[in-house]
Amino acid sequence: MAVQQGVYRGVSAADRVAQRRTRLLAAALTVWADPRIRTTMTAVCAEAGLSERYFYESFTGLDALLEAVMDTIAAEIEETSRTAAEAAGDDPGARVRASVRAFLELLLDDPRKGRVAIVESLAVPKLRRRRTALLRHLAHQSAIESRRLLGSPGHSVTEDEIGGMLFIGGMAELITAWLDGTLRASTDEIVEAASRALLGIYG
Repeated sequence: MAVQQGVYRGVSAADRVAQRRTRLLAAALTVWADPRIRTTMTAVCAEAGLSERYFYESFTGLDALLEAVMDTIAAEIEETSRTAAEAAGDDPGARVRASVRAFLELLLDDPRKGRVAIVESLAVPKLRRRRTALLRHLAHQSAIESRRLLGSPGHSVTEDEIGGMLFIGGMAELITAWLDGTLRASTDEIVEAASRALLGIYG
């Protein structure tokens, strides 16, 4: 079939690049989360069914791909939590519980996401800085949302930011223990404990 103006079988060149990038991201998540597989560009390409030529079409190297995986997961966590909070109405407690539950259910639906973004990323030196930046971003968003909802009576902006870091940092450690089996707790137990902690920090 002839290719005209970059269109092949009804799909533009840009769309084909985007589709291959999506396949590489999905393959990287699968490979990175599997302790039996060494995370390499070759392993990711094999999982995606693509050649290395297509890898370099979207990423400069393996670290860039893994960082993109982390960014994608962080964006999904933020969007999922915000959507759940908005759907819960105006009550601060209900919004906090809905947000935390949505986050946990996202990880339950696909535990690979929590493992690579929170646990495995620590093992890759070049990704530790990105992991820290993403956690601080989520902490900042937590501070903004809490100030908006609760008014943070008597708290300075700096105190709110500290509270966000305490909460998100604690959640990262909690999720790590939950995923590796050190912490045996139900989703409901974690939702309640985490919600009380956040409401306590900003109350």
